[in-house]
This record gives sequence, structure tokens and C-alpha cells, in this order.
Amino acid sequence: MIDVIAIVGPTASGKTALSLELAKRFNGEIINGDSMQVYRGMSIGTAKISIEEMQGVPHHLLDIKEPEESFSVAEYQGLVRSKIEEIQSRGKLPILVGGSGLYVQAVLFDYRFTDGQVDEKVRAALYEELEQFGPQHMHDKLMAMDPATDIHRNNTRRVIRALEILESGDQQADRSLALSPIYNEVIIGLDIDRDVLYQRINERVDVMLEQGLLDEVAALRDRGVRDTQSIQAIGYRELYGFLEGTVDFGEAVSQLKQNSRKYAKRQFTYFKNKLPIFWIDAIADLEKNIQEIEAFMQEKDRARRIEIIAVKNKD
Repeated sequence: MIDVIAIVGPTASGKTALSLELAKRFNGEIINGDSMQVYRGMSIGTAKISIEEMQGVPHHLLDIKEPEESFSVAEYQGLVRSKIEEIQSRGKLPILVGGSGLYVQAVLFDYRFTDGQVDEKVRAALYEELEQFGPQHMHDKLMAMDPATDIHRNNTRRVIRALEILESGDQQADRSLALSPIYNEVIIGLDIDRDVLYQRINERVDVMLEQGLLDEVAALRDRGVRDTQSIQAIGYRELYGFLEGTVDFGEAVSQLKQNSRKYAKRQFTYFKNKLPIFWIDAIADLEKNIQEIEAFMQEKDRARRIEIIAVKNKD
């Protein structure tokens, strides 16, 4: 049987609606796969699902950290794997939902962190990439791999060091397209026309502002949240700039929309390069997508059973 379903896709692609329907269809419980939705007091800017929107489906690993606290991929990996076991013990299907590609990858595959040990070939390649494309490119690359990073874009040495550890860890496990899986997983990706997606992102930002995003950001600032990992999130760092007088409101909103669109593009790049995904059309009929997913799950489950039988016969 399928152990875990993961639903990935860029911001505003429709992951929540799909995850709820799959959870109801397959007796599932949903695990947060977004690195910023772990923080309390950051609901509007992270598009966190509300209690009413959950429709009675259990959700896990939301609001587990204060905004002042740090959060790492390694910590997330341990928390989610424990949560997967807990959900399975109740006879339910874990459904991991989010847009943080590295976080999903670290949970589902044999992704081992290096504890500071760096592959010298990785280091050399990164510095070569830095020389060719510049510091902003390297920070964008880090943000795509670890959106929760608190490393400032101007601290190039730390950016490179973080990339060294992440990419060396990736290489220690397996440098192929898909690392060695530790579950019989299905990863569903939501594909969507870029122009449609960017329009959705712009509209979502407008809705967030109407819902009180500026007040949410101001409340964090008023409680003294400064220079933390949490406020590096898109939507927070731009409005902090407005509240601190470095940009006017119109420019802050423009930056927020632009950075959200750039982040969506990086998400697509990561998903398509790093994860073995079954892609569906995000704007297609929901029932049609569910049927396609169910057929794919059945096919993968049959292939897995055949593989297990072949191994047993070989032994």
C-alpha cells in the first residue's frame, strides 16, 4: 500500500483544496510541508489554513514555533517522520502538503545531513557558480532549497557555506534525480500556466492585505521580533521595510508581489529537478484529477508489490 502522499506546488496553485479532497477520499490526515507555517502569529502572510477551512480534517505541525525561534530542515525531518508513524498507527494515510521542496525531499528520501563535512568538489562548483552568476543568484538558490534560511543575501560567505552543507548532504545520500526513498510514496505536483499563476499570486497578495497582513506584520514588529528567521518570509520582510521607513507602501507591495512570483519560479525549478513527481493540471476539474491520482496510486502500488515479490523470490 501507499505509505505517504505528498502534494507539492508553487504558492497559490491550489494545494489546499486538493489535499482536503484526498484526505476525505482516502481517510487521510494532513501534515504541514511549509517551512513558515510552523510559526504562531503568522497566519495571513503564510496563507495558513483556518480551523473552518480544515473541514474537520486533522492537520499537524502548524503553529508549533514562536516567531523568535529558529527552525531547521533536520528538525523538520525528525518531526514529520515521527508524525507519519503516529498517523499510520491510527490506520490513517499521511498527506504531506506544502511548497518547501527541500523539506519534503528530506522527509521522504534518505537525505542525510553532513554535520559540517563538505565535499570539496561541491565547494569548488559553488564558487565557480558564484563567479559566473553573482551573489544574488546564490542567495536565490539557497532560498529555493531552504526557504526558512535566516542568512542575509549580502552575507555571501554564509550563503555558500549553507549551500555546501545542503549539497554535500544531498550527494552523500544519492546524487540521482530521486534519492533513495524510505516510503512507498506518491508525490503529486500541481502544474499551472505561469501567467495564470502570477495573476493568482497578485490577487492573493491583495486579499492578504485586505485581511489585515499589515497589522499582522506590525504586531510582530511591536513585540520586538527582529532579525529572525521567521520575518525573512516573503510578505513580512517587505512590509517590515515599509514600517521602518525604508520604502513606501506601494513599493513594498510591489516588491511583495514580485518576490512571490520569483519564489514560485524557484519552486517549480526545484520540484522538477529534484523530485519524482506525478504532475496534474492545477486548473483541471478536481474530480478528474482525483481519478488520475487514484489510478496512479494503484499502478505504483502494484509495481511495488511486484518488486517485493521479486526480491523475496530472489532470496
